[in-house]
Amino acid sequence: MKKILFEGCATAIATPFTESGVNYEEFGKLIDFQIDQGIDALVICGTTGESATMTDLERKETFSFAVKKISKRVPVIIGTGSNSTSSAIELTKYAESVGADGALVVTPYYNKATQNGLIEHYTAIANSTHLPIIMYSVPSRTGVNILPKTCLELSKIPNIVAIKEASGNLSQVAEISALCGDNLTIYSGNDDQILPILSIGGKGVISVLSNVAPKITSKMVHDYLSGNFENAKKSQLEAVALIKALFCEVNPIPVKAALNKLGFNMGNPRLPLTPLSNEGMIILEKEMKNYGLI
Repeated sequence: MKKILFEGCATAIATPFTESGVNYEEFGKLIDFQIDQGIDALVICGTTGESATMTDLERKETFSFAVKKISKRVPVIIGTGSNSTSSAIELTKYAESVGADGALVVTPYYNKATQNGLIEHYTAIANSTHLPIIMYSVPSRTGVNILPKTCLELSKIPNIVAIKEASGNLSQVAEISALCGDNLTIYSGNDDQILPILSIGGKGVISVLSNVAPKITSKMVHDYLSGNFENAKKSQLEAVALIKALFCEVNPIPVKAALNKLGFNMGNPRLPLTPLSNEGMIILEKEMKNYGLI
């Protein structure tokens, strides 16, 4: 059995911006909040962190800051994916050099690699580092799906240890679990499918919801894994309306607005993303109130 980077909930943490760059003071406050609330791991510069609109220098500086700030309190998983294999290798090597615990590597976007291309892409990245790698399959954003047989092939590589599965296809997740077993840890990439994925072998979630509700989201997973199924189900169902509100516009637009409502100075999303619309804010505020966040 391969090393499991974490069990429970990892927050795909949002990145606070000023007009000139990353707001590191506020980022530090958000990191401390997450850890104080009992989160199991943190994912830096993922989709929710808006890595796609950060320069390579900003990403590297944010990697370094986060590793130092977290200071081994929880595992640090860094988003190092790119649609260029050489760029992903460079970023993954840098993440390893500053002390990351793992790398989250999204499928190449826009290029639309074949399944063989995905195998070669992930193999090249894995061979360039000693870091444990979590593959990230999110076809709705990238146009590329990591098929179960591809997962099986890649699970044979020692440091490809997990997949963040955000296809929304539970039948596919079940097939990945059946084929790969203990050679590939599965994390839900969708907050509304945490329990279904746990029920077919998943070990946790890489979450947007936990930006605003880290304690509850982590407890949901641990309740399920410890056999407290009723409490876990209650937590999942109670969060459905809030989860829907957090995705009323494209992520991370609503979650940054939600964090601003909680008192964090997140700034606005970077273009081409725009601030949450008035209609979206009405939906978000209603569900944050219903959930007891504000």
